[in-house]
Amino acid sequence: MEYTIKSRRLQATVSEHGAELTGIQSLPDKKEYLFDADERYWKRHAPVLFPIVGSLKDKKLVIGGKDYPMGQHGFARDMEFTAEEKTENSVRFVLKSNDETKQKYPYDFRLSIAYELADAEIRVSWKVENTGDSVMHYQIGGHPAFYCPVDSFLEKQSDYYLKFDSEKPISYRLLNGSGLLEEKSYELQTEGGFLQIPEDFFDRDALIVEGAQSKAVSLCRPDKKPYLTVIFDAPLYGIWSPAKKEAPFVCIEPWWGRADAADFSGEISEREYDQALLPGESKEYSFTIRVDDILNRPDYLYSPENCPCEGGRKRGCPNNRHCDACTENHHKNGGFTACERKFMQEK
Repeated sequence: MEYTIKSRRLQATVSEHGAELTGIQSLPDKKEYLFDADERYWKRHAPVLFPIVGSLKDKKLVIGGKDYPMGQHGFARDMEFTAEEKTENSVRFVLKSNDETKQKYPYDFRLSIAYELADAEIRVSWKVENTGDSVMHYQIGGHPAFYCPVDSFLEKQSDYYLKFDSEKPISYRLLNGSGLLEEKSYELQTEGGFLQIPEDFFDRDALIVEGAQSKAVSLCRPDKKPYLTVIFDAPLYGIWSPAKKEAPFVCIEPWWGRADAADFSGEISEREYDQALLPGESKEYSFTIRVDDILNRPDYLYSPENCPCEGGRKRGCPNNRHCDACTENHHKNGGFTACERKFMQEK
């Protein structure tokens, strides 16, 4: 089942399956910013990664000397959550440990995932609780995929930019063919924090940025105007799009954990970025998705109902988008007309 929540200028949908965000739309035009899970590229929208982030050495966790096989990013993204609280602008889901989870991960836990809208922002928050009687070890992270290009019939991804909230070079590392972290590090040179996305940028899978080098990363149109920003206080993050698929999206992923290093060997508690809770303890994590497109344009843009010309109100333009009202009220303010937006949605 999916739930819809709204703010004055934003709408989001969330599924009970994985408590996954499945849509982010601006209002009133319902322009979509979250990838639609087209299986030609990737079958997900924005999964929550728990109780691990990334891949494990030998595809297993070692807990108390016992092996627990586990696939990439853990199991929460593939489980059914329960919706416990719903308001007009928020929804909260819960997953509790059970017989199925204990076969893969022996701890007792309660995982709460909440989404709250405020104007042009979505706050994503997680609460992890240790409901057992031993120390619990885990990792957690986000994996939201955003359209890039956001107007795909007009541009290509390499016309777009990433914007980091730091003007210093960004140090990053890569994964090997088994999804494990390589030792070598590389640098991204930016211009005032901007980096035009190279055509081969994701040919070696995800870029992993450690050391809290950024607190915000934006996707920007060819004119360098941000249309979406992810804001976080995580120790590391990933930037990813499927290798060599020319996929129409980019993931910006705040993480409290990551894949094992290629030379790792040890217990779960020895994994880098290990998160640990004593019995009865809990910890909260969060990040924010801000749809800058909405903030950068007046409220009346993209709305046929608010178009000043009669043709626009009828969802058709007899003047072929060249009337004075369109020119003054839409084009000169950096946006598209209501009729053009409708055309984009239909494409």
